[in-house]
Amino acid sequence: MALEAIPGDVRDFVDQFIDTVAQLEALLLLRNNPNEKWDVKKVAQRLYIGERHATEALSRLRADGLLGVENDQWCFACATTELESIVGRLAALHSQNLIALTNVIHSKPRGARQFADAFKLRKDR
Repeated sequence: MALEAIPGDVRDFVDQFIDTVAQLEALLLLRNNPNEKWDVKKVAQRLYIGERHATEALSRLRADGLLGVENDQWCFACATTELESIVGRLAALHSQNLIALTNVIHSKPRGARQFADAFKLRKDR
């Protein structure tokens, strides 16, 4: 499956919300295991990454309205049904062709997200 085979809305979602494979894997891990309690340590162990990287991935996904956290327990919680639908399609594509999705992530221009974020107004600032 070539990059062009990724549907436009899923590609747009990845371009907007997913900067690293760790973020993709964390999002899908929590989505696919909604009844488990997920703390940073458990996510890090499951994804074979350090706790700092897990915290960064989870925090970014939460800031974008894709995850929730309460008492240091993380969960899948999309802000809209549209996002939830796209994440479902992303999960299906992930199981069919991980390489195409990771290529979409790696083809993103470096630093573009940080530049765009400089113009966002956030409640927490």
